[in-house]
Amino acid sequence: MVLGIMLVTQYRMTQTITENNVHLQRAGDLALQLNAAQKERDELRAQLEKIKKGTTDDVNSDYSVLKQRAGLTTVSGTGVVVTINDSKVPVKDNENPNLYLIHDEDILRIVNELRAGGAEAIAINDQRLIGVSEVRCAGPTIMVNGKVFAPPFVIKAIGDPKTLSAALTMRGGIVDTLKYWGIELKIQKENQVVVPAFNGTFREEHLTAVKEGATT
Repeated sequence: MVLGIMLVTQYRMTQTITENNVHLQRAGDLALQLNAAQKERDELRAQLEKIKKGTTDDVNSDYSVLKQRAGLTTVSGTGVVVTINDSKVPVKDNENPNLYLIHDEDILRIVNELRAGGAEAIAINDQRLIGVSEVRCAGPTIMVNGKVFAPPFVIKAIGDPKTLSAALTMRGGIVDTLKYWGIELKIQKENQVVVPAFNGTFREEHLTAVKEGATT
């Protein structure tokens, strides 16, 4: 009987030790798995932050480029500064005095020649010209972006100075036409021309975006 009790007791002790060893081994395995999972989590979190940062940088870069191309940022570069003023030549008898004054069509011809010469940014009296800008006569003055200006007019353009100047001074061009009536015009080639950002308002009451691939 005593022997039997001793055997049963030893068996139970052995079983308990074995079970404890199994639990310890499982706990060790779980700890290793937990550490591996935590390490993988940290690596994935770092990759996610890197992707977020890269995406943000790309978006910000694209946004800056779009703003610049839309004329919403102040820009600088080589270019020309064109200053024009009404003629001081006395009006001859039977001549139209308006021929000796600067008109919106004169300004527009200068702007068009500058654009044809590769101007990348243009401003009239520090009013940036963009797609919705208007240049039109308002009595003896000229209106640009809703603001009224009297002569002299200063037109700034960024681009290659030689090309821009040549576009204005070609034979029979706008400079020759204006000088014929005594209108004062001066072209200065500059290494640094600053063209301010457009500061007007946008009106979009009738247009809507069309989804890519959609038919009209």
